[in-house]
Amino acid sequence: MTEPEDPYRLPRTVAPSRYRIRLEPDLGTFTFTGEETVEVTVEEPVREVLLNAADLEIQEVSARDGRGRSLRGEARLEPATERARLLFPEPLAPGPCQLTLRFSGALNTRLHGLYRSAYRDAAGAERFLAVTQFEATDARRAFPCWDEPAFKASFELTLVVDEALTALSNTAVVSERPVAGTGRKEVTFAPTIRMSTYLVALVVGELEATDPVPVEGTPVRIWCVPGKRHLAGFAREAAAFSLRFFREYYGLPYPGDKLDLVAIPDFAAGAMENLGLITFRETALLVDAAAASHAELERIADVVAHEIAHMWFGDLVTMAWWNGIWLNEAFATFMEMLAVDTWKPAWQRWATFSVSRAHAMTVDGLRSSRPIEFPVAAPRDADAMFDVLTYEKGAAVLRMLEQYLGPEVFRDGIRRYLVEHRYANAETTDLWKALGEATPDPVPAIMDGWIFRPGYPMVTASLDAAGAGLLLAQRRFTYLEDGTGERELWQVPVTLRVSAGGQARRVRLLLGSAEERVALEAAPDWVVVNEGGPGFYRVRYAPELLARLTGRLYEALAPVERFNLVNDAWAAPVAGLIPVTEYLELTAHFREETDRNVWAALAGSYASLHRVIAPAERPGLEALVRDRVGPAAARLGWEPRAGEDELTRQLRGDLLRALGTLGDDQAIQAEARERWARYRADRSAVDPNVAPALVAVLAHAGGEAEYAEFLGRFKAAPTPQEEQRYLYALAGFRQPALLQRTLERTVSEEVRVQDAPFLIRALLTSVYARELAWGFVKERWETLAQRFPPKSGLRRMCEGITGLATAELEADVRAFFGSRGITLGGKTLEQYLEQLRVAVAFGEREAAALRAYLARGAAHA
Repeated sequence: MTEPEDPYRLPRTVAPSRYRIRLEPDLGTFTFTGEETVEVTVEEPVREVLLNAADLEIQEVSARDGRGRSLRGEARLEPATERARLLFPEPLAPGPCQLTLRFSGALNTRLHGLYRSAYRDAAGAERFLAVTQFEATDARRAFPCWDEPAFKASFELTLVVDEALTALSNTAVVSERPVAGTGRKEVTFAPTIRMSTYLVALVVGELEATDPVPVEGTPVRIWCVPGKRHLAGFAREAAAFSLRFFREYYGLPYPGDKLDLVAIPDFAAGAMENLGLITFRETALLVDAAAASHAELERIADVVAHEIAHMWFGDLVTMAWWNGIWLNEAFATFMEMLAVDTWKPAWQRWATFSVSRAHAMTVDGLRSSRPIEFPVAAPRDADAMFDVLTYEKGAAVLRMLEQYLGPEVFRDGIRRYLVEHRYANAETTDLWKALGEATPDPVPAIMDGWIFRPGYPMVTASLDAAGAGLLLAQRRFTYLEDGTGERELWQVPVTLRVSAGGQARRVRLLLGSAEERVALEAAPDWVVVNEGGPGFYRVRYAPELLARLTGRLYEALAPVERFNLVNDAWAAPVAGLIPVTEYLELTAHFREETDRNVWAALAGSYASLHRVIAPAERPGLEALVRDRVGPAAARLGWEPRAGEDELTRQLRGDLLRALGTLGDDQAIQAEARERWARYRADRSAVDPNVAPALVAVLAHAGGEAEYAEFLGRFKAAPTPQEEQRYLYALAGFRQPALLQRTLERTVSEEVRVQDAPFLIRALLTSVYARELAWGFVKERWETLAQRFPPKSGLRRMCEGITGLATAELEADVRAFFGSRGITLGGKTLEQYLEQLRVAVAFGEREAAALRAYLARGAAHA
């Protein structure tokens, strides 16, 4: 009996080993033609070869099989499954075989497959690049192929392009010759290593590069459109360091022959780890380091390190199928932190990663969360896995494991894994096996619950009746309770710091049961659970223990531990575990706080409150923000001081922004206007970390004149960061007429399609714009769905519905999505709707208490 055909997985009867591909992109007609010869192995006689193709026309098919026969075939395209059937008059003989195909397609505008990216040159003329973005399943839009990660092969690419253009691909150029009489040239690249189709890449256009930096024999260059090379220095430095760092950490040489990093004007993702030809958004690669804020520099360092980490984890060793995408992305996120923390230790990158981990915990605290790894049938289901759970939760649990096993043991296990599976594919069990060979600890028993199940525990800490023992209990944390949490247990690596009699000691244990007692040598002065903050779990202290900590915040707790205290304390009222007024009283203890991440947690909670309270209560919240934030901002002032570190400079900007927007502080707004006037005259008059705050404050307090100025500055911005800064400022105004103009710009040519979804998301989360923005989304849904990148654009935009936190808007949102049968891939929409439900339920539950508490603050403002 014949097995039914899998609609998503290709049969293994024919498998490729080498592609020789010739492509001719035409940037005048926005089309391309191609020819490929694919060396395959035929496992059994077949008259039909099944492979992937989408948005292509296949003009010719032929084969030369193992018997030396040449057979003409035909291609039958199947658009619904993005496949092509190659049909031959006689069965192909088992053994080696060559398939040759001629095909053509269009350079699309949807930022996937082989597409075109537009920009304007120094004279204002529109220019174009031909660019690829293939992950997860879009190589099939550029050439027919076996577009699954396990079908690894070597690729030999030839590009025929205009003789004035630059052509780049994964490997070094081995020959370049003119095509007589055509004004074009033929550029041939060296064969790649065995790799998956989604890593093949090309870029064609007018480009300029930095001088190469040799790193152990590998030339590293940054490429960009003409006129922007002066913005490439910081990224080149980050790339050179990262390449050296990973070569040493992994213990394996870099698997390519060169490393090019290319800034693309239109790019749907942040970056893409194509072997040897990493592509980026301009904001993630190009920067004026002297004029950028710390946050802007940190983002570039992170993204560069992340993508280079993939050259080993993802490119050299690749997941076998899309369910294992976390093996690529979580590790690259973990490794980016390691690399940047080593390169810039003053940035305290692992401490600031706490903010990213907290975001993952917000999503993973939903009943609609998902495991880091879960079965994937259709590749399109994997599109929704490129999210905070794969990246940030995955990296956080790896950090937790690394800290539990020890960094050297963990690294030894990673090296074993890479050596064992290089040039091949691997599963999660392969990783556990390699780590298990480096340590006696039962890695699968510890980690399977974190990887293959959704959610995480809340660990409750209390003293026993005699005060001589610490009771630790775990249950699943969720914002919306359904009564099942007590049945779920994790193997929880817990590190305690216990102080008694002025002496602190560390206690390590693996909490595997619902409750355990830890014997103490003496009654403690205070106890810190999750020392250093690497654990992916929340901590809830009994009132007595919490009081002891809040009385010694800066004595007992490191900054990252204070961050966790605030973050976990805020989650408690949102989940209905404590009244919100208890949390607000706790925040009064942090007026002397100096850590940027702690302030990020505090400001984030105030912003969340802003979205759930009634408009009449906003003056009370503004007064509370001024009370909590004002003293810290006053201590720092507006000007940087000698000897200040970068994090303090960034904190200054964060606090001023919070005061001038959430706090609606008129004195701050007036000072911002004065300093903006100085900035206009002399950009060096304002610290780069304060400049973005000025823009945000002036948008919040401004009107028609500021809108016009920021719009003009957006269009003429000298750096990608400033372009983005002024663009998103257009969502920060409060006047409906100005906000409507911003919305209209998202469907015009003024705003790139890569940026428009994020701009609408910002408007949906603004209490001043959300009703207007939601109406716009409903009215223009078909236009937005057609215009935005199909796999990520709508998903990013729709994240903004989590800010529509009123009962009336929530009902309308559910009716809209329900009536249209809209899906965003995986559980994405379900998670957005649950986050909205959590916010609305929290606001309704705490409405009376918040009204009374904030009224007292407003009365004293």
